[in-house]
Amino acid sequence: MLTVNNVWMMVCTGLVFFMHLGFSFLEIGLTRQKNTINILFKNIFIICMGLLVYYIGGFNLMYPGFEEGDLGILKFAGFGIDAPVNGMTADYASGGYTWWTDFLFQGMFAATAATIVSGAVAERIKLTSFMLFSIIYVGLVYPIVGSWKWGGGFLDNLGFYDFAGSTLVHSVGGWAALVAVWLLGARIGKFKNVKIKGVIVDYYKGNVAVPILGHNIPFATAGVLILWLGWFGFNGGSVLSADPELTSLTLVTTCLAACAGGIGAGLTSFIKDKSFDLSMFLNGILGGLVSITAGADQMSPNESVLIGIIGGVVVVLIVALLDKLKLDDPVGAIAVHLGCGIWGTLAVGIFGNLASVSQFVKQFLGVVTIAGFCLATSFIILFTIKKTMGLRVSKEEEVDGLDNSEHGMSAYPDFRLNQH
Repeated sequence: MLTVNNVWMMVCTGLVFFMHLGFSFLEIGLTRQKNTINILFKNIFIICMGLLVYYIGGFNLMYPGFEEGDLGILKFAGFGIDAPVNGMTADYASGGYTWWTDFLFQGMFAATAATIVSGAVAERIKLTSFMLFSIIYVGLVYPIVGSWKWGGGFLDNLGFYDFAGSTLVHSVGGWAALVAVWLLGARIGKFKNVKIKGVIVDYYKGNVAVPILGHNIPFATAGVLILWLGWFGFNGGSVLSADPELTSLTLVTTCLAACAGGIGAGLTSFIKDKSFDLSMFLNGILGGLVSITAGADQMSPNESVLIGIIGGVVVVLIVALLDKLKLDDPVGAIAVHLGCGIWGTLAVGIFGNLASVSQFVKQFLGVVTIAGFCLATSFIILFTIKKTMGLRVSKEEEVDGLDNSEHGMSAYPDFRLNQH
């Protein structure tokens, strides 16, 4: 069974890796063509940097081997990933996988937190500033939070439950995205018309924020479908073995929640705006996936549908709220990953095998604790970068496009660039 389990985990690792292509397609599709190279560069950097910093110290910071008597808050097992004596045998991880597979599977998760931030700050953040933030956040903040539950820390002892990361992955990225968007400010023209080089950037119509449309919705659609496929590895692999009952149930609940999330967001968007908004439908699918991630192994099919529908509604409502607060998130990352991450985590105490008042309280305490830590650390990191290196490109660079100003190249050299 060790071989069967390990092969399943390696397949799931590949599926989670494939999700980075989905994130890339989604982000470039929902943003303007003049920033395509910049977004692709950030996503490729996140994969390479994320796995390396997780190898250097993140893995042993996240799984430090807390012992009885430890506070379960912070511990470090050393640099590198030297395998233990039993790391390649059935004695390791109850025969679910080998040490090397364990590292690689968890490493794929680590980079996702920074990818979430990438989408929210798209089209106006300095590349070097984003790169520095990502190194610190993925290398330190993400593994410390992960150790509190998955590493056997104090939240695990409390009874907090997060099966595959609604909070430990998605909300960790979502809280940082919220802070980054607030410190950065909105894209030029999103909430206030600006004249630059004699050209009026005028997305703001009569005190109403008009969406700055993405340049390639087919790419965004392909990205969501790739992410949906990758989520089978994200959640299915979190069973941590090839157990036939648990893996099949997890895939069913995951898929049903995605479908319900899309329908929930699509209907809510239609009722609100009297139009069938494909971008909302797509983000609703992702919202359903994030919502079910905390309890995919604990829910019945009926409960997963309900959780997904509510997740879709949450996406639409939070997108509208962010517009009212004049917080500019080009791809809806905060609504999807933070809003639905919180909802999915709390849902574990409302639905499924663990549902109870006491479990809901544990879930709530976990959400609040992680929120406080991530808000504080991301603010310190980003505010320090803002005051030293600067966070945002100049107005001229933003209007010209980051592909030109940051990279000196174009994603579509044979096409005329639409600056707006």
